[in-house]
Amino acid sequence: MAVSKPKRIEDVRKKDDLLVITGAGGFIAGSLVRYFHDKGFSRIRAVDKKPLDEWYRRTPGVEDLVLDVSFRDNCVKACEGAVEVYNLAADMGGMGFIERYRVECLRSVLVNTHMIEAAEKAGADRYFFSSSACAYNIDLQKDTHSRALKESDAYPANAERGYGWEKLFSEIVCQEYWAERSLKTAIARFHNVYGPYGTWDGGREKAPAALCRKVIEADDNGTRSVEIWGDGTRTRSFMWIEDCLEGIDMIMHCDELIATPINLGSHELVSINELLGIVEAIAGFKVARRYDLTQPLGVGGRNSDNTMIKLVLGWEPSTPLRTGMAKTYAWIAEQYAARKAGKKVVL
Repeated sequence: MAVSKPKRIEDVRKKDDLLVITGAGGFIAGSLVRYFHDKGFSRIRAVDKKPLDEWYRRTPGVEDLVLDVSFRDNCVKACEGAVEVYNLAADMGGMGFIERYRVECLRSVLVNTHMIEAAEKAGADRYFFSSSACAYNIDLQKDTHSRALKESDAYPANAERGYGWEKLFSEIVCQEYWAERSLKTAIARFHNVYGPYGTWDGGREKAPAALCRKVIEADDNGTRSVEIWGDGTRTRSFMWIEDCLEGIDMIMHCDELIATPINLGSHELVSINELLGIVEAIAGFKVARRYDLTQPLGVGGRNSDNTMIKLVLGWEPSTPLRTGMAKTYAWIAEQYAARKAGKKVVL
């Protein structure tokens, strides 16, 4: 299954091919728009249901459409003329959101169902679906020292309620569109992506951004104290956004991975306590820790087994967590200061 040199979009596409990216008002998809634009692609259609002034970032020269792609007609409009479609639209957030709003998470199945049909009907050549490590069997993730999850560990199926089951079903949809209709689909199971231009307050933020904000707040209000959900021992791996973008590009353009779910995540496992320790080192001071055991906790431990991605692509996400967190902390500190000064920021 191994290949010599992984292809990237510039190896297979013309610079004026139309790329469609949904969820573009959000963190990962908005960064993906910028990534392809920086590579010189001149026709990019960015799609999101949020009003334009609520998008996390907008890239000049890109066609921005405000459309709710849970509706079929909007998907048809979004995909018109597309050569490649990247579907990253979904209602999601950190553990607090996906445990409390399972119906919203499940309704994202409408997005992928309508988008993949519209992409195939529009004649798109390739279709990318952003899946999640939440699709994995939760029985394998009860312990904080659980082994890293390999792709086959999604079955027998026992995904996280709501969000995880939506992802697992949508993966199957992608596989069947390849088997029956010859649409080249790519399926990446994301493991906790973080970095600048992501959600950092308001309830949808994930642990890296939440801890950065809490430490910044603790310094600003003088308490030097933060609240942690759970006892801080649960473990995760976290992937730097630029690694994620490069991985999406290579997975999308690898014929050996058509309709094949694959992990896209770092293998650098840390506990929440250890993650907070990294933030403390960046901030230059220690905080008192208050543990709230009543909040959503998620699974005990989750890490990415990168055997398959290294075998097929000869690559894996490799940015050290300390490096990425320093950049993330600096960006959130800027946003926090801007908000405090009365400036409009996107949370």
